[in-house]
Amino acid sequence: MKHPPGPAHAPTADAAPDAAPDAAPDAAPDWRPTPGTQPTDRVQLGEFLRRRRETLRPEDLGLTPGARRRTPGLRRDEVAAMANMSTAYYESLEQARGPQPSPSILAGLVTALRLTPDERRHVYLLAGQAPPTPAEAPDYVDPGLSYTLDALATTTPALITDDLATVVAQNPLNIALFGTFTDRPGHEGNLTWHWFTSPHWRSVLRSASPQEEEATSLSYVADLRATATQRGHDPAATALVSDLREASAEFAEMWDQHRVSTLHCSVKSVLNDQVGRLDLDCVVLASPQSRQRLLMLQPVQGTETTNRLNRLHLLISDRQPTTTP
Repeated sequence: MKHPPGPAHAPTADAAPDAAPDAAPDAAPDWRPTPGTQPTDRVQLGEFLRRRRETLRPEDLGLTPGARRRTPGLRRDEVAAMANMSTAYYESLEQARGPQPSPSILAGLVTALRLTPDERRHVYLLAGQAPPTPAEAPDYVDPGLSYTLDALATTTPALITDDLATVVAQNPLNIALFGTFTDRPGHEGNLTWHWFTSPHWRSVLRSASPQEEEATSLSYVADLRATATQRGHDPAATALVSDLREASAEFAEMWDQHRVSTLHCSVKSVLNDQVGRLDLDCVVLASPQSRQRLLMLQPVQGTETTNRLNRLHLLISDRQPTTTP
């Protein structure tokens, strides 16, 4: 098998757009990482790429091992060829020189070096880029969160959402309090959409004060902005943001503040026509395996909420049809 050409001192005509001419080791680096990236990340990126290159065996990738290899694993020119970039540019990355790699360059490296999902995320962060998030099927429910949702069925209203806050699963107590969300069309199954477009929804989830209600609004907006960035402003996130801006002046004003944070929510009071007032503390649990989250409404200690939720569970259990073997 014919190997790719050896190292070059200048990019070839068909080199990747990010390819840069070789530079002297002491030259001023042309590296402009995104905000928040540490200066040492470029050094760690180079070391990471080199280590992964050295752990790959040529025969595993369909390459001829050869008898005169002077380095373990793959050669730099072999990685560069598989990643669709010039050898000079790849060398500059391993040596912590050259420009910041773009997402397309990183995608080529991920494929060439056969990186795992965790390694892929790591290399994007080292390069100062937002890691891509894999798409999930519309009917996908995270297994770990689903197990926890079922385990809470008798005591705690809970639901699972995707990262855009669209509900994908609910347990019976949650449905008894708020109705079914999972079969609603368009944005009607999205919690952020309901918060900013439905006065009835806010009246159901009563905040202790106007300040706490505003804090909840800001949290929804800041979380959505962070998620939209992580998704690379894909069509689903872009459409939700655009429709919310058009539907809610409050959302549009808060969106323009460019706040970013993960979702959190405060204590809510829910009035149920069967058992009365429920004081519920909202807890968000994110899955390490997917982009989904579990939202649990736990009883506030020192209130009658636990007893009232037990009564509500008995009421909905009595309505369930019994089956015979």
